[in-house]
Amino acid sequence: MSDCLFCKIVAKEIPAEIVYEDDQVIAFKDINPVTPVHILLIPKKHISDLTAIESEDKELIGHLHLTAVKVAEKIGIAKDGFRLVNNCKEYGGQVVYHLHFHLLGGKQLGTRPSA
Repeated sequence: MSDCLFCKIVAKEIPAEIVYEDDQVIAFKDINPVTPVHILLIPKKHISDLTAIESEDKELIGHLHLTAVKVAEKIGIAKDGFRLVNNCKEYGGQVVYHLHFHLLGGKQLGTRPSA
C-alpha cells in the first residue's frame, strides 16, 4: 500500500517517534496528541479498518492488544490506567485507513468517551 501513511511509517519511508517495534506491530507517538500520552499502535500488515479483520488475523489482533499493555507499562501509564481506542470508518472518526489503536493516558480521563 504505497499511498498509505502508516505503511510508509512501517517501511521507514516517513519518520516517526517509535516507542516499540517487533515483527508484527509498531507503536509510535501521535503527532497531534489529545492527552499527555498518545501512542498509535498499528499492525505492520495493512488492514484498512476493524471491519476488514479476517479470522486469520485473530492472533495478530490479540498480539496488538498485549502490546498495548506492554507499551503502557514501558511508558509508565499502566498503573494509573489508560484508554485504548479504535476509530472505525468515516462515522467512527477514522482518518488514516490502516487499522490502528490510540493508547491514551497520562491524566484522569472521563468515564465516557467524548463524541
